[in-house]
Amino acid sequence: MRWVYIGRMSLGSAIFVAAVFAGDKAEAANTMVASVAFAAAVAFTAGSWWMATVQRRIPATTFFYLQSLFDIGLVTAVVHLTGRNASPFAALYILVIAVASLLLPGAGGLLVAALCIVVFFADSILGHDGGYDIALGLQLGIFAVVALGSGMVSAKLREGAVGRDLLAAELVQARLEAADILHNIRSGIVTVDVGGRLLYANPAASALLGSDLEERVGRPFFDWLAPVAPVLADALRESVTTRERIVRAEGAMYRDGETLTLGVTTTAPESPGDDPHRLATSTAIFQDISSNKRLESLRMRTERLEAVAELSASLAHEIRNPLASIRSAVEQLATGRRATDDDRVLGGLIIRESDRLSRLLGEFLDFARTRATVIAPVDLAAIARGAASLASAHPSRAEGVIVNCSAPAEPFFIEADEDLLHRAIFNLALNAVQAARSNGHVAVDLVTLGDDEVPAGASFDRGAVAVRVTDDGPGIPAEIRTRMFDPFVTTKDGGSGLGLPVVHRAVEAHRGLVLVDSSNHGTRFTMLLPIAQTGSSEES
Repeated sequence: MRWVYIGRMSLGSAIFVAAVFAGDKAEAANTMVASVAFAAAVAFTAGSWWMATVQRRIPATTFFYLQSLFDIGLVTAVVHLTGRNASPFAALYILVIAVASLLLPGAGGLLVAALCIVVFFADSILGHDGGYDIALGLQLGIFAVVALGSGMVSAKLREGAVGRDLLAAELVQARLEAADILHNIRSGIVTVDVGGRLLYANPAASALLGSDLEERVGRPFFDWLAPVAPVLADALRESVTTRERIVRAEGAMYRDGETLTLGVTTTAPESPGDDPHRLATSTAIFQDISSNKRLESLRMRTERLEAVAELSASLAHEIRNPLASIRSAVEQLATGRRATDDDRVLGGLIIRESDRLSRLLGEFLDFARTRATVIAPVDLAAIARGAASLASAHPSRAEGVIVNCSAPAEPFFIEADEDLLHRAIFNLALNAVQAARSNGHVAVDLVTLGDDEVPAGASFDRGAVAVRVTDDGPGIPAEIRTRMFDPFVTTKDGGSGLGLPVVHRAVEAHRGLVLVDSSNHGTRFTMLLPIAQTGSSEES
């Protein structure tokens, strides 16, 4: 339409200027027609431009019909002033017909062509008292041919435009769907070019790496990434350089003072080929697999404890009876009439050590027998409060240590073995009390977990609850953290090293998980327990 406006104003201005320069040679009527045609062109064009551009109204079909009718009138005025079918401006009708075929739907172009033929014929025959001749007939025929040709071209263009619009709509939809998937996917996705510049990063990548990566798009990426996630930086650099795919690389990621485990897979970048403007790129998909690694470690720990439990039970049974016989025999010898003072001292020592060994064997048997035997609805809040109170009154509690229990006042029922669960929570609370410094604090908290708070890979179909035991002690030594759940590993004088293995087996018997987070500022043990024991009736 802008070109229509420009052509219309050019034509109106040209005829007006011609009439003005003609001066006295031009007839008054012709000058009047030229002036009116120019004024009408200015007014009509300004009004059309105002409606379509300033008011931003979407033009309807009537709007385009009015444009064509006005252009027919303007061209007719020019042809009339320049003289019958001999006018060099008669060809402008062809332009009007072609434009109408593009702007108007269906037979609109043919209708405008018919009107042009009628108007041109009427002006040639009536306006100049001329007669019909071969030249006039040829011009009218040309108008008809142009109308038919323009109509066919317009129809093809419309078909192409419809196909293009459908293709564009499908492309937009595909892009929106892809953008929505990339935006909501939980895995991080980043793309870099061969120069190491960041080309794309989804929101999950920013969240995983702890930085707004949108601000880094178009900038060198590897120097910033290497200290944060060296495995991701190395995988991207190798992939974009060698054009080889990296599958399931694992390594550390450092974020907010904690160390996480990152799993990385990269795409195999395509070669730029013959296009010098196309750069090789590589895309990495990565995610935090710390929970998966932790669950894998828990499964391995469970298998190891099962094997130790079986061995412990076997050894305890084999040793207990001979030990009882040895103790009884030594006790008789030490208290006999012929026993000397040395015999009594040595006998007492053997009896004490036998009793200690017997207690240790009892703990072995307890560890081996740690199984959920009676599954029933129990009040977990009452169990947590009871275990916390018992640990708070233990003689080994340091001076000033305060034990707080945060649990609902109303009953909180889960399906569990009450004795086994009490034993596990008490062991954790007692460990925390013994680890806390003087005037320290121990917290036993009962928290209901949402689905998004359960570690990835854990399955609690009917909901989960967490029992968290936290102390502000010095933390677990680094050399012990990887072995703390192994039997006989302890930092306490005289400890058997079976407390935490019993906790793990008790939680495992309830199809739960036990997690540990420890630093120099304290330790937190988290027992994750299912609210309902699926299939418990059959197993118990």
